[in-house]
Amino acid sequence: MRRALLLGILLAIGSLASTAQALTQPQALSVAQGETDDRIAALGRLVAAPDARTAVLLQALSDERVKLGPDQRVLITTDAGVVDAATGAAVTLTTDAQSSLEDVMLNNRLRGELDGALAALHLSSADKAERLAAAKALMEAGGDDARVALLDTAIAKEQDAAVLDALKLARAAALAASPDPVKRLAAAKLLGESHSPETRLLLNQRLSDEQDPEVKRALQRSLRAVEDTLAWGERLGALFTGISLASILLLVALGLAITYGLMGVINMAHGELMMIGAYATYLVQVAFRQWLPGWFDAYLIVAMPAAFLASALVGAALERTVIRWLYGRPLETLLATWGLSLVLMQAVRSLFGAQNVAVESPSWMGGSIALLPSVMPGLALPANRLVIIVFSLVVLGGMSLLIARTRLGLFVRAVTQNRPIASCMGVPTARVDTYAFALGSGLAGLAGCALSQVGNVGPDLGQSYIVDAFMVVVLGGVGQLAGTVLAALGLGLANKALEGVVGAVLAKIAVLLFIIVFIQKRPQGLFAVKGRAQES
Repeated sequence: MRRALLLGILLAIGSLASTAQALTQPQALSVAQGETDDRIAALGRLVAAPDARTAVLLQALSDERVKLGPDQRVLITTDAGVVDAATGAAVTLTTDAQSSLEDVMLNNRLRGELDGALAALHLSSADKAERLAAAKALMEAGGDDARVALLDTAIAKEQDAAVLDALKLARAAALAASPDPVKRLAAAKLLGESHSPETRLLLNQRLSDEQDPEVKRALQRSLRAVEDTLAWGERLGALFTGISLASILLLVALGLAITYGLMGVINMAHGELMMIGAYATYLVQVAFRQWLPGWFDAYLIVAMPAAFLASALVGAALERTVIRWLYGRPLETLLATWGLSLVLMQAVRSLFGAQNVAVESPSWMGGSIALLPSVMPGLALPANRLVIIVFSLVVLGGMSLLIARTRLGLFVRAVTQNRPIASCMGVPTARVDTYAFALGSGLAGLAGCALSQVGNVGPDLGQSYIVDAFMVVVLGGVGQLAGTVLAALGLGLANKALEGVVGAVLAKIAVLLFIIVFIQKRPQGLFAVKGRAQES
């Protein structure tokens, strides 16, 4: 790796070689030995006119492979032996000479300057990412007007817009340390056009060192501009986080909107049905890793229907064996489903253990997407959260179509609105109950599949969301999809907005108090519907 890095550096400075002077032993010794200020000055002179051996020497210094021989000759140790730092020629040392080699010492200040010098040498690399990283490193390194000439050369050659912007910022950062107040004033104005956290740190540093009143005022104005932009980025980030939480609450609450909202069953095992969906996703992931490693990125496509079916089958079994005998008795249903949730959690602990299992996201869900990179470079949205937001909207649309446009949806609506009349019209009410409960359970499985991509998967996964899901359904209005969507969005945004002010726990308490007061004033929730729950 280091050999490849050295080769890249050599190629990068190839264009400068024509104007460079060959590295000499006195030059190498001036960097390796002496007072810190003198060594930094010598380092600056080397970087201003580098040759091929300069990059090798600097990289060796950074790797702590530079030694001083008995005759103050600067040497570099390699896997093949010892070479001369200036010429690269192999050096044969006696046993006594090898034992007398001295280490070249570096303090923190020199290490920082060395990193900046190596970054400067990468500015002419053929690799765009390497040039961009080098420009950002110089920007973060702060002021050193000795690099301005080198940066001007790099700016004149650069064609890529992103790298060019980074180079201009690095040049402004370098000018900010100039002894000329006019240059410092211009640098302060240029830095104010940047919107990155690194610029704020640099402006704060310059502000503490600046003595000229006019430059100081310019630095303060630039700092305020940068902080305002960063504040807007934080607000937008909090808004996205709230929408992300709302999408998860929506996924969790959609199943409850059927089992509780339409059927009137207080299903305390809903969280455990989510957990089953998450574990089904885990098993599919393990199967792909074991037997189809080349298709691992596609495992989620198989995991989604698997999670739905696993939870739906368990839900249908629960409805057939326990819940159907308790319709119309909400207290008994609550206690029975709570007991079932404990049974399901213990069953998963027995099968998979009490510890969380690792679910790895596909590579296409990794990383983040920069939103408005030129205006707010610090605002990056996690790709997995974006995928879950889109997924929740797709599930919501599919469920709406199923309830409003299909025969099963018609039967479910008929049974929930008037069971006796629906039965008289030939609707198989018992079978529709099973189908509806299985559908709600399957949606919980999809929620578990989505949650496995953003959090831990363990036996207690469902416990973290079940209370919030009930709050969403109650606030939105029993049996109302539109209310469920609005309530999920409102609770998600309110939670994240309050968390930034009073903390996570107090935010939860505040939201709960609001819902209690709201339900006292409007028991039917945001939207009211005539259904079995009201009739009972």
